[in-house]
Amino acid sequence: MIVVTGAAGFISSCLVSHLNELGHRDIVVVDDFSKTEKAENLAGKSMVAKVQRDQFFQWANDFKKEIDFVFHLGARTDTTEFDKSIFDELNVAYSKDMWNFCAENEIPLVYASSAATYGLGEHGYKDDHKVITQLKPLNPYGDSKNDFDIWALQQDQQPPFWAGLKFFNVYGPNEYHKGRMASVIFHAFHQINAIEGMKLFASHNPDYKDGEQLRDFVYVKDVVSVCAFLMEQSAPSGLYNLGTGEARTFNDLVKATFSALNKEEKISYIPTPEDIRDKYQYFTEADMNKLVQAGYSKKFYTLEEGVEDYVKNYLSAQKYY
Repeated sequence: MIVVTGAAGFISSCLVSHLNELGHRDIVVVDDFSKTEKAENLAGKSMVAKVQRDQFFQWANDFKKEIDFVFHLGARTDTTEFDKSIFDELNVAYSKDMWNFCAENEIPLVYASSAATYGLGEHGYKDDHKVITQLKPLNPYGDSKNDFDIWALQQDQQPPFWAGLKFFNVYGPNEYHKGRMASVIFHAFHQINAIEGMKLFASHNPDYKDGEQLRDFVYVKDVVSVCAFLMEQSAPSGLYNLGTGEARTFNDLVKATFSALNKEEKISYIPTPEDIRDKYQYFTEADMNKLVQAGYSKKFYTLEEGVEDYVKNYLSAQKYY
């Protein structure tokens, strides 16, 4: 059996769909299923069991010999949440319990870290274990992910294989429930349809023009492809960046959305809110050499290819992956 936590969420539900496409039906989905707004993300997918998050370890002790792999992607991901205790519970303590369970029962583990661990990028964006303790995340969410990465690297008892994936700016289908935390492409699609234009944050950094702030935008179909690769292939354990390796501007992103909608470009700029202005990232770009050296050779979607697929085949059609 393959366990997927956070299974009703954005990335995890796409992973379940991709695993189904690869022929896997023996999937156990784990989440807080009381949140019904995410129910459609799992509709029609094949699985053998649904387990409530707070009951997982009780369930797992009865079925541990049947579990072949764990994808622990469930987490509190709201970067505007500043209650550290929530992250300590859901992102750190629960993840430690999952790590220990997998280590004790010799079950391979892939878990979700985040590019939020890199903060303002003072130490670059290289997934080098030597710099992890020096990173300075900008919010409690990033802190929680980095805290767990540091803890994992210190453990003598480890799963037979493990990988912590530092997700960069992931976008794609099944994020309908995310509200303000959904991708810029999701918001651009709706705003362009509503007002025939898109408002982006202006630059408050003299080194960047308005809309020229750079991010590594990665399509969720590439993310789940990497997850499947790590399950199926032999790769060294450790932390891995998961972006495209190519930073693109918000202007590029919005222009691609206008193009996918066959609408005329109309972009304006508004001041970045003062409460986030001093913590705003102007550049992120994943160093992808480690994953390539581990054997992953599949070409990533370009921003234009990913946006077109997302807009035309999912958002416009109101479909799920």
